[in-house]
Amino acid sequence: MKLVTFDTGTGAPRSGWLREGCVIDMQAVSEGRLPRELLELVRHHENHLEEVKRIDRRLGPDAESLLAHAGVYPVTDVALLAPIPKPPSVRDFYAFEAHVIAARRRRGLDIVPEWYQFPVFYFSNHQAIAGPNAIIPRPAATSALDYELEVACVIGKEGRDIGAEVADAYIFGYCIMNDWSARDLQREEVKVGLGPAKGKDFATSLGPYLVTKDELERHRAGGHHELEMAARVNGIELSRGNLRDLHYTFGEMIARASADATLYPGDIIGSGTVGTGCILELGPDVHRWLEPGDVIELEVTGLGLLRNTIG
Repeated sequence: MKLVTFDTGTGAPRSGWLREGCVIDMQAVSEGRLPRELLELVRHHENHLEEVKRIDRRLGPDAESLLAHAGVYPVTDVALLAPIPKPPSVRDFYAFEAHVIAARRRRGLDIVPEWYQFPVFYFSNHQAIAGPNAIIPRPAATSALDYELEVACVIGKEGRDIGAEVADAYIFGYCIMNDWSARDLQREEVKVGLGPAKGKDFATSLGPYLVTKDELERHRAGGHHELEMAARVNGIELSRGNLRDLHYTFGEMIARASADATLYPGDIIGSGTVGTGCILELGPDVHRWLEPGDVIELEVTGLGLLRNTIG
């Protein structure tokens, strides 16, 4: 199921699901039994998802039957927002070996042996979440704005000290993630040895919808998923990779994140950038840094297309 947060033009976000080119307002079609916010559904999904499925079956098989019901809109008539506009937290990992090797080589560095010992992450700004088609303002202090092609999982239930072997039970679903980065700011900040700060403080895009994990089972290959990932700037493909190339599984990332710490429903766990998945890795000789007016599209098998424009 593809779950969405959307605005019908009132400025008051609603949530629901997407099917047959229609957005279904879950609170409206359930006569108030389902919550207005997607985060609330995630928190109580054990109670709510079966109700969603029952209602979905009742609404009919095609767009014509769906649109006969109040609270159902053509997707072209609404604005999709980030599925979880205000997540409790955002942890972004660094889990694709090809990206780590190539990005560090660009800076004349080798990969550190500790990278192979445990997955590492940083906390991103969970109050600076953007959705599909949002304008991403270029920070005033940067002249080296970059995209990053990633996949995120969304935590579905509270847990602490979660073992990697059982972590899948804590995942609610997946979406595309763009970890926008100001590379010149980042380059100076990492010299301090504390990790990303203002270089990654201004925006993270999520969307276009949140896909429940059952929809991706057919793409599963062991502990990974076979999902093609691509990025385009102004229609030109610059990046291509596959989620199966993660060095660490999402289960291993969740185990690391939850060690001596509690994860909560709605928490975001980012994969880190896939190999070739940013301009830093490719080199500005392949493509210049992003500028106002550029349109960036990230596309992942089963997860849709996340488009943003630089402002």
